[in-house]
Amino acid sequence: MAKVRGAIEVNIATCKGCNLCVEACPTNVINLSDHVNAKGYNYAFMANPEACTGCANCSTVCTDSCITVYRVKVAETA
Repeated sequence: MAKVRGAIEVNIATCKGCNLCVEACPTNVINLSDHVNAKGYNYAFMANPEACTGCANCSTVCTDSCITVYRVKVAETA
């Protein structure tokens, strides 16, 4: 069976750094940046991208819809 890898894209300009996505991520992929966006918020980013499964919990809880989730099937090597 193929393994699924995920990735997220955060719209930094609209992210308010509410931390809901960080709490919702079961694999601890997301953190808040030390940097701020134009509105002064610490935005979310992928701190541990190799652990992302593409579960989409983060985009589901995002109140501003600034997270897009991508999933890719990765062929297993034998």
